[in-house]
Amino acid sequence: MAQCFMHLHLNLRPVIHILGLMLMALAAVMLIPLIVEQLIEGHENAGFEEGAIVTGFFGLLIFLASREEGELQLDLKQAFLLTALSWMVLPIFAAIPLTGVEQDSGVWLSFTDAVFETVSGITTTGSTVLSGLDHLSPGFLVWRSLLNWIGGIGIIVMAIVMLPFLRIGGMQLFRSESSDRSEKIAPNAGQIVAWITGVYAALTLVCAAAFYLTGMSGFDAINHAMATLATGGFSTHDASFGYFGVAAQWVAIVFMIAGALPFVAYIKFVRGRRRAFYEEPQVRAFLLFLFVVIVLGATYMASQSGQGFGEALTRVAFNVVSVVTTTGFATEDYSLWGTWAVAGFFLLMFVGGCAGSTSGAIKIYRFQVLWIILRNQLQRLTSPNRVIPLTFGAARVGEGLLLSVLAFMAAFFASVALITLLLALMDIDFVTALTAAATAITNVGPGLGTIIGPAGNFAPLPDMAKWLLCFAMLLGRLEIFVLFMLFDPHFWKD
Repeated sequence: MAQCFMHLHLNLRPVIHILGLMLMALAAVMLIPLIVEQLIEGHENAGFEEGAIVTGFFGLLIFLASREEGELQLDLKQAFLLTALSWMVLPIFAAIPLTGVEQDSGVWLSFTDAVFETVSGITTTGSTVLSGLDHLSPGFLVWRSLLNWIGGIGIIVMAIVMLPFLRIGGMQLFRSESSDRSEKIAPNAGQIVAWITGVYAALTLVCAAAFYLTGMSGFDAINHAMATLATGGFSTHDASFGYFGVAAQWVAIVFMIAGALPFVAYIKFVRGRRRAFYEEPQVRAFLLFLFVVIVLGATYMASQSGQGFGEALTRVAFNVVSVVTTTGFATEDYSLWGTWAVAGFFLLMFVGGCAGSTSGAIKIYRFQVLWIILRNQLQRLTSPNRVIPLTFGAARVGEGLLLSVLAFMAAFFASVALITLLLALMDIDFVTALTAAATAITNVGPGLGTIIGPAGNFAPLPDMAKWLLCFAMLLGRLEIFVLFMLFDPHFWKD
């Protein structure tokens, strides 16, 4: 194996070594649904036992084969390669327990469907090929929720620790929160991860307790808390949150928003900076955007349908927050509300939450930077000799940052267009192709139309389309350029 590494300029040994460790950790996590199955059903699920053995074996094998003497260190290229590989490899092994016949319901999943489900889970997209969720085994359901939860914390760590180094799409605005020497929220990356894990776990427990108080069973409360904080959207019922009452829906609204806020602000708040959230320009813009869209939508729905404003507010607020935060829960098929809702929810797919959160899509701060670019251009047209300082909150905005945001937006929408075209070449109708591409890259979950809309799922799509959408989900989750880097020959050279 050592000779395999000699043909590449980039040293893969530490990357493979850590990937093996991650696979062993994944195998250990597979024991959780195994235990749940034993406690609730009184028997073990052979799929998770086999999955843990296979995953642990391969993890241990490559861990031992790639070890070397001395302290293990990663340079920046190796760290980004590890990030990309972990998001691609872990879902494949996570799919092993889901492949085949699910013992309680008789549902059969091909390897393609199982990988689609795990990629959707770990990228917190929430798209699914499954129906009959109410009859699936407890271990099966817990595994889906765990993938959401693990993916959520992985997204936060990647956004705060890794992406500022890449300087893509404006993430360098938040470099002072993660990697800059002048102002750090913790002395090193390890402490940052520890703080994130603590805050994330605490919010999940509070969310589960709140769900339980609304009348959810303990099982449903824990599963939905994991999916809600991760803005992942996997549910234990086919009706999603339509299965639960209004109180549970409002709890979900609060914690979906909580998952879409920057976790750096949570850490600062816990460490004593009580104005941490207010000081974040993206938080203020995000909450204001949600407030305006929800109030306008509820007012219009109430006037059109004749129902009370309170009922309309609950229906609109839940589904708007779910789509904007890229969670993907639903209480009903909102495409039946009218063409205004179809157009509105399609546009809301692209918004997303804050940087450094579990949310996907474009993110609110990039729209703020685009506004800065537009405003600056308009001012230059009227006053070409005027020197206009560009700022985002307290941070000075340079030309490089503006170009990076424009580059990200161009790559983002080009990716949506390309995936749409490829899906259309598979004889998938235009609405399904477009919204499937959009919902995969934005990590929202449901699309629009009769097939993949809020009342449908992705099972009818051909296998080739599912693999393409798996790539699209990873592309969007890794902020486009993390995967694009792997296709650059210069990346593999010293």
